[in-house]
Amino acid sequence: MPAWLKDAVFYEIYPQSFKDTNNDGIGDINGIIEKLDYVKELGCNALWINPIYDSPFKDGGYDVRDYKKVAPRYGTNEDLYRLFGEAHKKGIHVLLDLVPGHTSEEHPWFLESKKAERNEYSDRYVWTNCWFYGINGHPYVGGEADRDGTYMLNFFKCQPALNYGFLNKTQDWQLSPDDPACIATREAMKDVMRFWLDHGCDGFRVDMADSLVKDDDENKSATGKIWKNIREMLDKEYPEAAIVSEWCNPQQALKSGFHADFYLDHQGNGYNTLLRDYETPGGDHSFLKKDGNGDIMRFLLDYLPKYDATREDGYISFITCNHDTPRARRTLELDELKLAWALFLTLPGVPFIYYGDEIGMRYFELPTKEGGYTRTGTRTPMQWTNGKNKGFSEASSDMLYLPVDESEDAPTVENQAQDSSSLYNTVKALTALRHKYADLQADGSFEVIYAEKEQFPFVYRRGNLLIAINPSGNKANATLSDKAFVKEKDSSGSHCAFNEVYSIGGCQISGNSLTINPQAFAVFELK
Repeated sequence: MPAWLKDAVFYEIYPQSFKDTNNDGIGDINGIIEKLDYVKELGCNALWINPIYDSPFKDGGYDVRDYKKVAPRYGTNEDLYRLFGEAHKKGIHVLLDLVPGHTSEEHPWFLESKKAERNEYSDRYVWTNCWFYGINGHPYVGGEADRDGTYMLNFFKCQPALNYGFLNKTQDWQLSPDDPACIATREAMKDVMRFWLDHGCDGFRVDMADSLVKDDDENKSATGKIWKNIREMLDKEYPEAAIVSEWCNPQQALKSGFHADFYLDHQGNGYNTLLRDYETPGGDHSFLKKDGNGDIMRFLLDYLPKYDATREDGYISFITCNHDTPRARRTLELDELKLAWALFLTLPGVPFIYYGDEIGMRYFELPTKEGGYTRTGTRTPMQWTNGKNKGFSEASSDMLYLPVDESEDAPTVENQAQDSSSLYNTVKALTALRHKYADLQADGSFEVIYAEKEQFPFVYRRGNLLIAINPSGNKANATLSDKAFVKEKDSSGSHCAFNEVYSIGGCQISGNSLTINPQAFAVFELK
């Protein structure tokens, strides 16, 4: 396990929308370099940068045309190497996005694979052996190649699936995962990883990590075997490199070799019930919504089994949002976001802050851009200042990658930095708290102290820190069990006093009774 992950707080950057330095309306690598001090001052010591490779951009860069070349819109390979170096000088690690399941249909591998004549790339992608045969249960395209066959897609039409084999073969054109051609695909992806790691990258967030072997079993055992093999390579050659999966199944992902797995917004799962429970019948019952009348047990019943089963294997990563998810500001106000980010930054695992969430950027209904569809409204330009284009770019507004928030009350870093009670300064205080107390870091212990169905507050222990949160609009009380007052690793069992080290809204402990104000959060240290 890379040691630096323990204290990591990530900042996700959608490069198109972060900072434009050459006035073409699109964010670039030099813009990220320019804002590294901002990232560090926010309290983030790691970056995840969405795909920055050469691409036709039919899916925001997730259709890779050249894994080893930076897209010219962002700069050059040398610019990215410089970013790695400048980030490292400031104590910031950098993850790139790895897209192992598919490429662009314009990738040289696929152009060769389409040819009628057999070559070394013929089996790099999943093909049937006849133009007339489809692929049952999977999307596919026919009639666009000289070779006799149809090819499988991994997502959009522009993303042909790389071939890692089929676990349960039913057709003669399907290869097994241990076929030399499928092993060659795995080794080609290792080669891509080595290329960037050798140039200073610190690891990868892996897109659709569970999508490699087709018709895998329910445990994704064949796909997991590939990642275990890749992890062996990393442990041997790059022991401080990290891999984080887009899997949302830590029992599979972490046991397959990933260091961390995202807890994604899947309808009805524990994460969804905290702040995005607005698509279920009967209204929005998100736990973190002031008037949601939420139930913390819906979260815990989903999260705790995952945490208990994997806490020795790696980390579960909570996200404020990501490039695929509607921003939480869609339904939560700034005061509600303070409590949401307070919760995520004090739970176990490695947290990720999506750019702009630290100031409460809004979600917008926008026309699709580069395959974004409903995701487009989450990808608008970062709002730095009150000046032109909110400080994102000096280009004319019609040249911007996406429009900026022109509302009179549009949140900006400039405004919030000057307000000690702002969301921005709350996030800074929370990241500072996390770095200060080892108990709050990724591998610190976690224990539920008070959680009742459809009741507030939620109280939990992180080592010798007691944490309480009440997102409701009413004062809440809890009677704490004796275990709340005993210091970790103290065999005497004697009760300890509490010292409040951080608070939003106010909370008091008297004897075994905890009283917390409406919309409040507090951290106490056992003394």
